[in-house]
Amino acid sequence: MSKAAQLAALIGSGQAQGDRNIVINGACVIDQRNGGSSVTPADTNYTIDRWRYTASQASKFTFQQNAAAVTPPVGFTNYMGFTVASAVSIGNGDYFAITQRIEGYTTDQLEFGTSNAKAVTLSFWVRSSLTGTFGGALRGASFGRANPFTYSISSANTWEYKTVTIAGDTSGTYQSGNTTGLEVIFGLGVGSTYSGSAGSWAGTGYFSATSAVSVVGTGSATWYATGISLEIGDVATPFEYEDIGTTLSKCQRYCYAAPQHLGYTVGTPYATVAPSATIQFSPNMRASPAITGTFTPQSGNAGTFAVAAINYSYVHLYNSASNWSAGVGILVNNFKAEAEL
Repeated sequence: MSKAAQLAALIGSGQAQGDRNIVINGACVIDQRNGGSSVTPADTNYTIDRWRYTASQASKFTFQQNAAAVTPPVGFTNYMGFTVASAVSIGNGDYFAITQRIEGYTTDQLEFGTSNAKAVTLSFWVRSSLTGTFGGALRGASFGRANPFTYSISSANTWEYKTVTIAGDTSGTYQSGNTTGLEVIFGLGVGSTYSGSAGSWAGTGYFSATSAVSVVGTGSATWYATGISLEIGDVATPFEYEDIGTTLSKCQRYCYAAPQHLGYTVGTPYATVAPSATIQFSPNMRASPAITGTFTPQSGNAGTFAVAAINYSYVHLYNSASNWSAGVGILVNNFKAEAEL
């Protein structure tokens, strides 16, 4: 059945409503932290927005949005790109992966952990300099359960479209609310400790499937992906495009970074000391965030800030440096608030 026919069937059945895609930033368009620059991510660092890198060894990959400037698949302008910086012979306990942790408020609809658990379908475009059977996993129940999956790449350096349908998990206790409900994982090289048999749920927090290709095992190897979608059901519908403002707003629930998208936030000192500024989060963040940045006055001394008050909707900052003039504007520079899962 063609994609158009599949979508028409879903519309007719009432299953093709908006917000089908559970993944955020699946088209890889938002990169608040790095602004398209190449980075060497460390374990738990975020790459493009919402996509978290995890690794047992440091400095083995470089990452860049639109790495090497290859032509993306038709319909897309951006992708995430990994390149092996230093090849690794994978040990049993090693793991290298890119993941997205999805909030319980979003995954509640899947009813995982009950007899009503729904099947989901993961679809994506992928390109690698390597060929063979690659792996990943869905992981949930406080990271204690996982369903490894595989997909094949048959032609090197060629974009290929993949779909994987995964049965709903009827076991385990799945988190609800603003904690992690489910995690989508693409393995880039995973040892036997964190690899399991593909196609079934297991009571172990696997990262990938047994015997999957180890991208990190080959020097200068590449792995690129875009158009990533996770939706309810056993059919992969056409990718659900949304305007960039909508995607940015979804990302800002977890990361609110000034340098790329918000510019500078202006405050005013009320005296010669303790100048202050309030930044309102819109939308509200997932939880009270961790923040970084610096104050820069229009005149006087620059300095670091302290937090007077903070919650998921705003932060009030102040600085105790002297030689500030009342009424002089304050720029909160390189501001970043993070409330990731």
